[in-house]
Amino acid sequence: MSLLDLDALTVRRGQCPVVDGVSLTIEPGECVGLIGPNGAGKTTLMRAALGLQRHAGRSSLTELPASARARAAAWLPQAREIAWPVTVETLVALGRLPHDSRAGKLRSQAVDSALARMGLEAFRDRKATELSGGEQARVLIARALAQEAPLLIADEPIAGLDPAAQIATLRVFESLAAEGHAVLTSLHDLTLAARHCTRLLLLDRGRLAADGPPLEVLTEENLARVFHLRAHLLQTDNGPLLQPLDVLP
Repeated sequence: MSLLDLDALTVRRGQCPVVDGVSLTIEPGECVGLIGPNGAGKTTLMRAALGLQRHAGRSSLTELPASARARAAAWLPQAREIAWPVTVETLVALGRLPHDSRAGKLRSQAVDSALARMGLEAFRDRKATELSGGEQARVLIARALAQEAPLLIADEPIAGLDPAAQIATLRVFESLAAEGHAVLTSLHDLTLAARHCTRLLLLDRGRLAADGPPLEVLTEENLARVFHLRAHLLQTDNGPLLQPLDVLP
C-alpha cells in the first residue's frame, strides 16, 4: 500500500504553474530525495501534497480527515522557529499530539527513541531556546520522529547542520525506511542525496524531469539541462561523489 499518491498535482500563481502536473507514488521502505535548483517548486510540491497549499489534481493525503492526516504524515518545514522556552523533552513530546492530546500522556517511548536517534539525550532538560541553531534543528527533527507517522516529509532538514550532523540525520532517515516507513526529503547536496536516498525525484520548473535510482537521475545530461552544471558522478569506495567541473551558460 502506497503512503503517498500524487496525480497531476498542479499549483499556480496567477497563470504561472509553480508545480505542473506532477504524478508519483511513494511506497513503504523508500527514502526519496527531492532535488532541483532553487525555485523549482520543491517546497510548494510538499506543501500541496500535505494539503497546506491550494492545488489542482489529487493527493492521497488530502483525502484524509485532518486528524488521520496528522497520523499518516509528519511534516518538517524549512522554517525553524522555537518560540517558547520549553525543555527539549517537552518540545519533542509535542510530536505525540496526533495520538494523544492529554499532556500527561505525552511522555512515551517514542519520545525517548526520537531523542536517542538524534543524539539529544543529554539535552533532555535544557531549554530549547538556549540551544544553537543546529541543535534546535535536530530537536525539531526529533519532534517529527516522535510522531511515528508512516511517512515523513522534510523540507531541507540538513540545511545549516554541520557535516557530521547532516550524515547522521540522513542515516536516521535511511533507518526509518529500512523499518518500513517512507521519507520524502528535499536536498541540495547531490552527493549526500546519491549516497543516502534509494530514489531521487528531479524537479525542474515545476515539472518532474526525472524519477529513479540516484545513478539514473544524476546523469551528466540531467545535471547540464536542469542545474546548468557540467559535472559527473564518480564512484568511490565510500559511495558516489559528484564532481562539479564548470557552470554552463
